[in-house]
Amino acid sequence: MTDKATKASQANNAPAAQDENKLIAERRVKLEKIRSNCSANGFPNDFNREHLAADIQAEHGEKTKEELEALQVTYAIAGRVMAKRGPFLVIQDSSGRIQGYAEKTVQKEIREKWGSLDIGDIVGIKGILHKSGKGDLYVNMDEYSLLTKSLRPLPEKFHGLSDQETKYRQRYIDLIINEDTRNTFKVRSKIVAGIRNFLTQRDFMEVETPMLQIIPGGATAKPFMTHHNTFDLDMYLRIAPELNLKRLVVGGFDRVFEINRSFRNEGISTRHNPEFTMIEFYQAYADYHDLMNITEEMLRTIAQDVLGTTTIRNTVKNSDGEVVEEKFYDFGKPFARLSMVDAILTYGKNHHGADQLDEAALRDPENNFDAIKAMAKAVGVKESSASKVWGPGKYICEIFEEVAEHLLDQPTFITEYPWEVSPLARRNDKNPFITDRFEFFVGGRELANGFSELNDAEDQAERFQKQVAEKDAGDDEAMHYDADYINALEYGLPPTAGEGIGIDRLVMLFTDSPTIKDVILFPHMRPETD
Repeated sequence: MTDKATKASQANNAPAAQDENKLIAERRVKLEKIRSNCSANGFPNDFNREHLAADIQAEHGEKTKEELEALQVTYAIAGRVMAKRGPFLVIQDSSGRIQGYAEKTVQKEIREKWGSLDIGDIVGIKGILHKSGKGDLYVNMDEYSLLTKSLRPLPEKFHGLSDQETKYRQRYIDLIINEDTRNTFKVRSKIVAGIRNFLTQRDFMEVETPMLQIIPGGATAKPFMTHHNTFDLDMYLRIAPELNLKRLVVGGFDRVFEINRSFRNEGISTRHNPEFTMIEFYQAYADYHDLMNITEEMLRTIAQDVLGTTTIRNTVKNSDGEVVEEKFYDFGKPFARLSMVDAILTYGKNHHGADQLDEAALRDPENNFDAIKAMAKAVGVKESSASKVWGPGKYICEIFEEVAEHLLDQPTFITEYPWEVSPLARRNDKNPFITDRFEFFVGGRELANGFSELNDAEDQAERFQKQVAEKDAGDDEAMHYDADYINALEYGLPPTAGEGIGIDRLVMLFTDSPTIKDVILFPHMRPETD
């Protein structure tokens, strides 16, 4: 934003800021009155909430006014005042909304004790449940208490909180105002719980591994660095828990998983956040085919349990919030399974440079390296300083990402990744150029990565050396050489398969959220400046 635009924006916001400051000052005066009228500090903690709005609505919402009058049931509720309609207060708790009703004598008592209640105040109410002439349930304010005085006014009631940056910076306001936001994070919680239940029911053990590591490993990514003062040692925030989880399999835990926070010092986009959540799980005496089956069953089960359907709806909206396109992803049908080369040939037909795609060369890349590089150039793959150490496998992967990945709409497993881009995956017995690995895509987004684990210590050591060469050539996302992990493999890792699923991206899909910041409660933001 230019200086002129900034000044104009500040000028436009100045009256609103002045009005807000006036409202805050008025509420502080009310708080002082409350403190002087109360023996406590003005923020009592002696009201016992016994019921939630949603439970009351579910139990009595269909009853008639006369039926409720006959029942004479008493409820104690507490929550935030979201609207005032004459003698009625709209009260919001964690489950939903219900009304409170104050007779004239009660309204007078409230004014005398606290001043008028404000939108945002937190109150406790106990009384008999009734139904209004309009059909709305309400609790009579036979007993009442102002529990917390809100000193700042909520955003304007008819427009709510619409500024996207403010929603991310002040998520607490977003959660108060926007029901859709609250529902998104309720769904997220249910998805995480669903994954945990699915795995524990299949004898997987949940574990915790360190976030601070001496050597970052388990993925190809640039790490965050920190310093351990007592040891006087530079350390890294983990980029993945994979190597520690496989150490546990070496130790005899055959089925383990961790729902973990990981950190990658990469760019921020609609699908990337430096701090993110994954589920990683490992199963001994299984291969990548087993994991594809588990993944399909797990995601189908969670969709049905959390959303009540196996059809996932996603939308594209314009700047006014109007839906301009709908997509439906079917998790009820068997997921497609396609090799990387087949995906290139299938989805690359209409891509520029498609006439250069040579199936014979793609299926025999080691003997057609020059042709592979020419294909990559033809379809628009961009090289970098690290490209000088790229082999045919890396080029094939780059071609796939350029021509096919974004077109993988329905749930699809892509298999047969080259060993060169799979430093921890087991080579295929019939074709050692590829590995027994898959990635899972929906809507053009990668959601999961799994493979049969490389348990040959000598092969793993060579792969680490290859990664070190790439790091020396300028690839700051290449992996380090982890000597202790090689040591663990030399004790013997049983045949094992492992997988990681991005929780944030999965929640984006299940909640129809266009950006990863919408599904992270407190996303990283650039600090505000004056």
